Order: sequence, then C-alpha cells, then structure tokens
Amino acid sequence: MLDFTNYHDDDLEEILQLFYETVHSVNAQDYSQAQLEAWAPLAMQPVSVAAWQQSLRNNKTYIARAHYQIVGFGDMTMEGYLDRLYVHKDFQGQGIASALVDLLEADAKKLGLTHISTDASLTARPFFERKGYQIMQTQTVERQGISLTNVSMVKRFIDEKDG
Repeated sequence: MLDFTNYHDDDLEEILQLFYETVHSVNAQDYSQAQLEAWAPLAMQPVSVAAWQQSLRNNKTYIARAHYQIVGFGDMTMEGYLDRLYVHKDFQGQGIASALVDLLEADAKKLGLTHISTDASLTARPFFERKGYQIMQTQTVERQGISLTNVSMVKRFIDEKDG
C-alpha cells in the first residue's frame, strides 16, 4: 500500500539515493554514461546536498512510501514549476508518478495558478505528454561541462467556470 506524506529533513538521504539510482538505471536508455554522471554524480557535493534540502523544504514536496521505503518523490515551486519527479527503479509503471503529479497539480490549482511547467528528461517526456503537458521547446542544459537535452513542457489548467 502506498502512503503519501510531506517532505521532512530526515528523508533527504534516502531521496538522494533514490535520485541517483533512478537516473542511472531508468534514464540510461536515453542518456550516455557521461551524461548520467554529470546529472547524478555518485558523490554529491555538500553544497548540492544543502541546496536540495533547502529547495525540498521551500517547495511543495510529496514523498511516496511503500512499507516505509521511499519509492518516489516530487516537488513544485510555489510559482508552479515542477522541479523534480522521480520513482524508484523497482516501482516504475505502478501509478506512483501519476499520483505525485496529481497531488502537485491540485496544489497548483489551490494556489490559483493557471498552469504548471517542467523541464522533462527525454525519458519522462512520454509520461508528461500522457498527463496533458505540451512541449514548448527542446533545450540543452549543461551539468559539469556535459550537455544534456531535455524538454520544456507546460500544462494549462482550464477554469471550470469557463467551460
């Protein structure tokens, strides 16, 4: 059974491990080993860890657990930018990412936002398309001197009053 909770600082170590393992297994189909290492280095710098902790605290962050193990997480800024969405490599295809996105989109609507945006990996692009996100542009970002391609996407909310 899945349980969804808000982020707490004691979740950080497990989240970072999930992030590393997910990127290096799930995203390996679309990115080279050098790109994976630049995106999710084995040893994250203390500055990076502190930045993750601060943003997870400041953002609306949900944790998905199965039997006390973190199996996914997602976070969104208060301005509606879906920053991170990762599901454990052994729990792919079970609706966890959809449930996390649904929670974040509900929060965006409660905040009165008209849309939510994200920069999706090539791997995540089909998922976001199925969730109603539209491609704005394909872009290249640089991590540790290595270029990675991702896709800027947006989902606009239709006001129920407007039809």
